[in-house]
Amino acid sequence: MIPEIDQNAFAARLAEGDALVIDVREAREYRPGHVPGAQNLPLSVLPARLPELPQDRPVYVICQAGGRSAQATALMRAVGIDATSVTGGTGAWIESGRPVATAA
Repeated sequence: MIPEIDQNAFAARLAEGDALVIDVREAREYRPGHVPGAQNLPLSVLPARLPELPQDRPVYVICQAGGRSAQATALMRAVGIDATSVTGGTGAWIESGRPVATAA
């Protein structure tokens, strides 16, 4: 079973200020709108870049709706990363009226 966190609990973790958020959407999806502070690491390149991720702190994984983040969370957990998928993804984040960042 893939660990998940709901939008409200995720927002609370972000508010604490030290959450590591990985957005696994492609750059063309990430640039127009993402959770502030989220780092873009597309699922398409994630397997090769897993060694870059910390194993000593929680990682929150987000995509557009939850499917890719669940896949990415499974990959991360298989190598010992404490990853949790964000339910509803960025789509739910934006729909709830929470802050959104953009990238050039």
